[in-house]
Amino acid sequence: MRSTTFSLISAVVLFTQLNACAQTVDTAEKIKQVETNLVGIFQAEGDTPGTLKGRMAHYNIQGVSIAVIHNYKMEWAKGYGWADKDQKIPVTTQTVFQAGSISKSLNSVGVLKLVQEKKIDLYTDINSYLKSWKFPYDSLSKGKKITVANLLSHTGGLTVHGFGGYSKGDTIPIIEQVLDGKKPANSPAVRSMYEPGLKYEYSGGGITISQLIVMDITGQPYDKYMYDNVLKPLGMTSSTYQQPPVDKKPELIAAAYYPDGKEVPGKYHIYPEQAAAGLWTNPTDLCKYIIETQLAYAGRSHKVLNQQMTSLRLTPYIDKSAALGVFIDDYPDGTKYFEHGGVDEGFISQYYGSLEGGDGVVVMVNTANGGNLIPEIVNSVAKVYGFKDLNHSKVIKTVTVADTILQSYTGQYELAPKFIITITKDGNNLFGQATGQGKLQIFPETQSKFFLKEVEAEVEFIKDDKGQITKLVLYQNGAHDAKKIK
Repeated sequence: MRSTTFSLISAVVLFTQLNACAQTVDTAEKIKQVETNLVGIFQAEGDTPGTLKGRMAHYNIQGVSIAVIHNYKMEWAKGYGWADKDQKIPVTTQTVFQAGSISKSLNSVGVLKLVQEKKIDLYTDINSYLKSWKFPYDSLSKGKKITVANLLSHTGGLTVHGFGGYSKGDTIPIIEQVLDGKKPANSPAVRSMYEPGLKYEYSGGGITISQLIVMDITGQPYDKYMYDNVLKPLGMTSSTYQQPPVDKKPELIAAAYYPDGKEVPGKYHIYPEQAAAGLWTNPTDLCKYIIETQLAYAGRSHKVLNQQMTSLRLTPYIDKSAALGVFIDDYPDGTKYFEHGGVDEGFISQYYGSLEGGDGVVVMVNTANGGNLIPEIVNSVAKVYGFKDLNHSKVIKTVTVADTILQSYTGQYELAPKFIITITKDGNNLFGQATGQGKLQIFPETQSKFFLKEVEAEVEFIKDDKGQITKLVLYQNGAHDAKKIK
């Protein structure tokens, strides 16, 4: 009998080992597929997908870190390139990056924990909780009060979109100085633009007010409260809101780079606006946050927020996509993702998590133009894993345009004062270059309309009654007319 039992146990162990081996091989193959299937938002029919290595070289990207979530588990994480080019320190899964505005997502978890504990109310005047500073209401708010819900959903009608941070050696302002725009703060005061609750208006300034509320209510430094009550319970022990991250080993901290490959002076900027832009983290830790959000939403976990509070957090507030600390991408077939991007000096990042099914992806880059590469990586992950609606690439069939017509499109077009789009021709190809930006090839989809592969944008050339080109229309977050001036 004991022999039979031993045989059964041995068979189970062997099956488990074989299954784990099969999963490892399958995962390795999927990683390889992700690394070799990069495509942009627009691609020409017949284009061959790019490789991650090739696209990093094309954009002059120093370092990339990726993690993929499948069936409520992090399936894999991997680093590429340099965390610090000069010191030859490679990106690993432990390397931390500045998360930029992704900081706002974790901030909302911390604020809503105080709501869950009934220490603050989402719909009460923020001045009821602010002690060290009060918001100076004026006539622009039309007598309406700003609430915590307004702050987290960017519906407070407040100024200051984002923050530039401070170089090492700069005098760092305290939060009250930031909110009042007083030196040494390098950003304007956070004030009303119009009445709260009217519409969505992205405001890092409003998020910074929520940071002060956390500090005033808890009596703790913001980074300590967030680590003890949010990051640590989520298992995000590699992450910190410290500015600078003094408790992290230097070799684990990514340096930041500009598109030309130059390092940001001091390696990175310092952000006292911690809630809005101050989180240091990596894709592995962000996966823990995403998975816990998904499980809490399904009522299967409550490490920080319960199901009710998580559902509220993921519900758009006034605006159709802006929820409390996250944006909701709602597709016609019913698929929904919660997501947020982030930009700090020399850093850019993006995450997506499905509301149902337990899928997601995180990408972090330590080069300022990483925003060109991130969509290509996300498209590849979505294609390889079959993530519904997350592959945003569109295949467009190109047409042949006569050389004389291409030549007629060349010239300069004024989009706004001191912002010029220059169209040039090289051989049978057209190129566009906006003021302060690099030159990009544009590809013909009709005789007069062209698309860009590396940017989600299209341009159309418009003729007058005499057949002369008079303007260019740029289709990017709406239609924008640019008058031909030369």
